[in-house]
Formats: sequence, C-alpha cells, structure tokens
Amino acid sequence: MKKNALHRLAAALVLTAGACLLGGCTTSLVVAHLYDKFTEGDPTSCHRLNSVERALQPRCGPYRGGSLKAEDVRVSGLPLCPLALAARDPAHWAMLPELIDKGASPEACTTPPWVALAQAQPCPDFAAASQAQREALRWLAEADARAIHHDVVRALSCPNARAAGLDTVLDGWLAQGQLRADTLPFGMLGALHPSHLRAPLARALEAGGHSAQAGLGAHHGRLSGGFEEALRSADFDALDWWVQRVPTLVDRVPAEQANQLPWAPLARVITPAFVADETRRRELVDYLLAHGAQPWRGLPHDPRQTPATLAATLQSPLAETLAGARVASARGATAAAAAAALLPAR
Repeated sequence: MKKNALHRLAAALVLTAGACLLGGCTTSLVVAHLYDKFTEGDPTSCHRLNSVERALQPRCGPYRGGSLKAEDVRVSGLPLCPLALAARDPAHWAMLPELIDKGASPEACTTPPWVALAQAQPCPDFAAASQAQREALRWLAEADARAIHHDVVRALSCPNARAAGLDTVLDGWLAQGQLRADTLPFGMLGALHPSHLRAPLARALEAGGHSAQAGLGAHHGRLSGGFEEALRSADFDALDWWVQRVPTLVDRVPAEQANQLPWAPLARVITPAFVADETRRRELVDYLLAHGAQPWRGLPHDPRQTPATLAATLQSPLAETLAGARVASARGATAAAAAAALLPAR
C-alpha cells in the first residue's frame, strides 16, 4: 500500500515538474515542496544544506574546491566546529585549506581540531595528504596552543607523521619553550610514540628536565601511556628504554589517575584482548620474566590472585611458562608443587 502511494507521489512530482516546464512556470518552490514531501523522514535533502554542511556529507557528492561560502564557514549551523569535523577525518582534509582561508579559527572549536584528529585517528596516513593539506594541518598545530596535548604529541611523533615531516612541529614547540617540564600538565616522554624515544627530541627533553617517571603520571588524553603502548605493541626497543630508567615497571606500573590502581604487566600481556598475537604474548612474558617480573606476586586489585594463578584460571598456553621450571627453581620445591596443582588437568 505504502509502495503504491510512493509511486503515485513520484508520478505527481514528475507531472508537476513537466507542467511547470511546459507552462513556463518559474516557481521551482512547488517542485522542491513536492520533493520534500516525497522524501519526508529521510535525512535533510542536500539542496537544503548550507555549503559547509553539504561538503561534509558524502551522500551529497564529493567536496569541490571553492564551493564553501564565507558566511557558512563563520556560522555553519553544525553542532561541532567544521574545522574539528574536517580535521578528524582524513576523507575531509581537502576542505581544510579553504576553511582556513575563509576564516575558520581553531579557537572557535570546543575540541581543538588536532585533539579531535589524534583521538579519532592516532596515526593516520599523512603521506596520502596533499602538500596543501599537510600545511593546513601544520598551521592548525602551530596556531592553536591547545594542540599541545598528550594525544596530539603521540600522533605527531608516530611513524606516519615523521614520514610526512609533521614531527618537526614538536621540535618547534621545544625551541619556543612551550614544552617545559615544570609547566606541562602531562609527561612528554610518556606522550611520545614508543618508536620516537631514541630520537634527538627525546634526548633533548630528558636534558631539559623531563623524566620517564614523570611520563608515567596523569594526563587528560584518551590514548594510553607510553609504557603501556610499548607493551601493547611489543616494541622491545622502547621497553628497554623504559625499563632502563624505571626497572620496577616490569612488575608494577603505577596508576595514572588517583582513582585507579597500579597494574601488573604480566597479568595484562597474557590476555588476548591486550595482545592479540600469541607469539608476541609469549615473547613479552619471556621478556618480563627475564627482567625480574614476579609471577607469584599478588595482583593489586586482588592480592589472592597472581599472574601465574590467573594464567591457570584462563587456561592460557602461557600458564606453564609462568609456573614452570624457571619459577620453581627460584622458589624451591614448595612452589613447584603449588604450580603443578594450579595447572589444568590433562
């Protein structure tokens, strides 16, 4: 029934449009009104959107350079700032140069554009962007003081940003005195991408008073801390960097926030949700054990549970590694008997 009604309405639309054309009708409003009735309940039709809204809607066709109106840029009518919307999605980066040229300001955005990008895409393919788009992204980072943020530092120091030359924004911030250890609300060394810890920037930061210990502290970002990211990605060079400076990290990682508890890396890495690749999980367990992690130490959230007993409970293939000969030899026959009792029956 509804289908027949839609067909009749579509036919009426065609007939009315034809009548207007044949009769010299100049009131396209009639056709627009019928079209709106026909599409009632659908998303707002593209012809009713302003130029910025239309450019951000893939269903309205690809963005065309020069199509944005300055008044729409100033008052977009969108619930979020157009610069933040365009910055956070690489599919919309082509809009950034025109938005900036026509007066869009990052200060007008509640969420800084670079923060929106870093939290949505921690390491996008910057090399795929045009030179003009990369320059627009650089300007957004340099013109907005709020871009000096834990998550943005991670994005700007990631491999894709370095390949596109955007990591030099960080060097500029450092040279301008904007990365002082005594004024930043987060630890720079914990914000850096793990693969950037051996770079001259990291050495300069340490020389300037930044420390690995401070990098383990609180931050307002959504991305994980630097040591956790190194562990999750099994970046053993970065793990060496952290462990050389804070050896106790192999066994306990301090809480980032006051309402959190410390956590045990051994307990994290045996879970597939943390490290999906089984080979990597085994390599990480071996690494942590070799550097002094204690598989029989009680977990912060439940002292009755240990990484070894947790592995047995989860029937992890790493249970024998955690409760095996190396651990038993260190603790004696009593520990060996306990370990054997914990392992699932075969």
